[in-house]
Amino acid sequence: MRILYFDCFSGASGDMILGALLDLGIDVELFKRELLGLNLDGFDIAIEKKIINSIAVTDVNVIVKEEHNHHTGHHHHCERNLADIEKIIDNSSLKEGVKSLSKKIFGEIARAEAKVHNKSIEDVHFHEVGAVDSIVDIVGTAICLDLLNVDRIYSSPMHDGTGFIECRHGKLPVPVPAVLEMLKDSNIPYITEDVNTELVTPTGIGIIKCVAKKFGPMPPMTIESVGYGAGKRQTGRFNALRCILGNVEDKKIIDDEVCVLETNVDDMNPEILGYVMNRLFENGALDVFYTSAYMKKNRPGVVLTVLSDREQEEKLVNIILTETTTLGVRKTVAQRYILERESKYLDTEFGKIRVKESALGDYRKYSPEFEDCKKVAQELNIPLMKVYEAVNKAILTVEERNANALQ
Repeated sequence: MRILYFDCFSGASGDMILGALLDLGIDVELFKRELLGLNLDGFDIAIEKKIINSIAVTDVNVIVKEEHNHHTGHHHHCERNLADIEKIIDNSSLKEGVKSLSKKIFGEIARAEAKVHNKSIEDVHFHEVGAVDSIVDIVGTAICLDLLNVDRIYSSPMHDGTGFIECRHGKLPVPVPAVLEMLKDSNIPYITEDVNTELVTPTGIGIIKCVAKKFGPMPPMTIESVGYGAGKRQTGRFNALRCILGNVEDKKIIDDEVCVLETNVDDMNPEILGYVMNRLFENGALDVFYTSAYMKKNRPGVVLTVLSDREQEEKLVNIILTETTTLGVRKTVAQRYILERESKYLDTEFGKIRVKESALGDYRKYSPEFEDCKKVAQELNIPLMKVYEAVNKAILTVEERNANALQ
């Protein structure tokens, strides 16, 4: 499995990300030919090697050819809203995957800008983001990721500075409001450094948020190449973003992280506990179970345990606190190994029925989907056991076919 890791020890901006990806060894001429598919005039792109703190980095500069107004004598940039940018991307000859990712990133940034300016997405006119250089940074990043053909992308925590910066809206605190808005509904760890300037830009956080699947330390992998993208600000230390490209052995076992939410209850109607379990499952719990326990004053009770991913954690905690009598929820974060799995339909004597298939190398195992089997049993008015027997018979046929293929 091919892994890309963003090491954002000095923040992230669009040009830093693009520079680091190109520095991994992408053919610059091939990249420029792909970028021509954007069909956007009015800019040149300069890609060059330079030295920062004795380290070789790739510096990317988008040189915008400013339009000149003959009536006023002033140069100006063309401001665009999200629809304008999406139209440019849709009308381009870029690959479909590049188009899709580019629009996803712009949409993420647009939602943040709309929220902080109290406008609808349609009414947000981008400034820095809508400018040509940001379009090139975002689309260029999508092109690089397509050329690298990675299977999974991870990122370090996001490091930012402090203080205030000057922009078109005046002096704004770091992190700027759009960056903070994108951090708000994410699981991105955010660390403040003692650097009196902005290190994370809206374009930078928008890209990382949309492409990274997980945030934390670099996963164990054999390293193929390392790239550095130059930052433009003088921070008093090495200002660059590092990308690390590597490989992990594809064992079909995924190293995953799960939240374990627990609470003890000894004063509730058990009928309500059944209702609570259903609500938790309906709202994205990975698993819910009760364990009998004897609590203080020798009261019989239960331990409610809920497994959740990070995205659903807050919602599930709110359900536990509002639907049960508990006053608090314990939380631990557990590492787990899970097999990759997918749903498949098998032909049975009762028609097509779904099963879960999981794999470890050449070994595969199957389990019938209960809800599908239950539905068939009810529709045909037959015992559920009969449906399970039919599915298990179909599974045996598949296993025999797989065994023969391996011989």
